[in-house]
Amino acid sequence: MEVNDLDLAACTPVNHLWGELLERLGLERSTRAAQQALDLQAMRGSASTMPVVLVETCGMGLLERGALRRATGLPWPEGNSAVLLLSRPRLELQVLQLER
Repeated sequence: MEVNDLDLAACTPVNHLWGELLERLGLERSTRAAQQALDLQAMRGSASTMPVVLVETCGMGLLERGALRRATGLPWPEGNSAVLLLSRPRLELQVLQLER
């Protein structure tokens, strides 16, 4: 995915993407997808990036934290246990704070 392909400003913050992922994949597979995104952040990310999971495909990547703040005004939680869930077709996003 190219950086220009992702228009965070057009996305609406919602609270239902995690629930939809749980319904579709189940608890174990959904949790594994979120954990793999956190692992990607730990292996390839930096303090200025955050993990992203595409809810339709469970694809994942890293995004600059500042891009989320600039485009949406949403702050990024402190610590390293948060994942951004993103639905590209519906232009929706959810910040998911995980407990470890």
